[in-house]
Amino acid sequence: MWSSSKALTLVGIMLVSFAGGAWAQQGAAAVVPNDVVFRKATIWSEGTRMSADVFAPRAAAAGATLPTIIMAHGWGGTAAQLRPDAVAFAEAGYLVVAFDYRGWGESDSRVVLTAPEPAERPGNRFTAEVMELREIVDPLAEAQDWFNAIDWVAGEPESDHARIGLWGSSFAGGLVVYVAGYDHRVKAVHSQVGPLDFRNAGPEAQRLAQDEATRRARGELGYPKPGEVVVGRLRGAPIRDHFLTYVPADAMQLAPDCAFQIVLAGNEELFNNQRATIAAYERFPGDKKNLVIIPGITHYGIYGPARVEARRLALAWFDKYLKP
Repeated sequence: MWSSSKALTLVGIMLVSFAGGAWAQQGAAAVVPNDVVFRKATIWSEGTRMSADVFAPRAAAAGATLPTIIMAHGWGGTAAQLRPDAVAFAEAGYLVVAFDYRGWGESDSRVVLTAPEPAERPGNRFTAEVMELREIVDPLAEAQDWFNAIDWVAGEPESDHARIGLWGSSFAGGLVVYVAGYDHRVKAVHSQVGPLDFRNAGPEAQRLAQDEATRRARGELGYPKPGEVVVGRLRGAPIRDHFLTYVPADAMQLAPDCAFQIVLAGNEELFNNQRATIAAYERFPGDKKNLVIIPGITHYGIYGPARVEARRLALAWFDKYLKP
């Protein structure tokens, strides 16, 4: 699709080789222990079914409501790969909801028409030829999935709706900050190794993204194929122009009452906006914030040597702001 020189130019906006690949390296999903109750659930996002895994402590009192942590995967991952952390949070007394974005994992896909609508559509219903939008990376669509997951939790009898937290790693680490900025039901966020600002991509990358958007709007360019690999070895091609208006660093400033914990890798190698992330943290007007830089690890070290430490940090943060 792009020449090699153009692809290299896009590194500033797309080299965010986010958590999906790293989670995949963790192997099969962990077995749920006996002290945790596990069930499947359906979340509807803009009319599309999303698959969710729900975890709760078995020792929770009947009828009790629990502080709640919502989780979703990064670029190219699935909710099943979040299970070790979800289990640990449930064992610590939380209701945990981990979901797959539309078009990923066990969730259904958004669809687009590939043939004209028939002239007769009784009751606004008709049989259509469609194409699924599967395994693409669209930050605005995925943010909407987060909003709908929060809406689902707000109607969940097991959840204490006044104590909702978001957990995100890598690409999802930016999404949870963005979502919390616009949905003030979120009281605490743990974001690890997540990029918060793509505006340093440069003018050429922006022009290329806008050109792609123009071609798609005029019917000259379709959506990426499912599982297409264009960034490193990660599954999923980006909708590039949607990154131009997706700025978690700015959204963060809209939620001064939310508690934000930002965890970064000391030797981050996959994207170059760590300074922008720190600057966004420093601009944050609230006093409920914490910045941790784990020395000696690269991006994927958050899932290897630093995984236990990252989980401990997340749990301590949620305990501080989501438990009485």
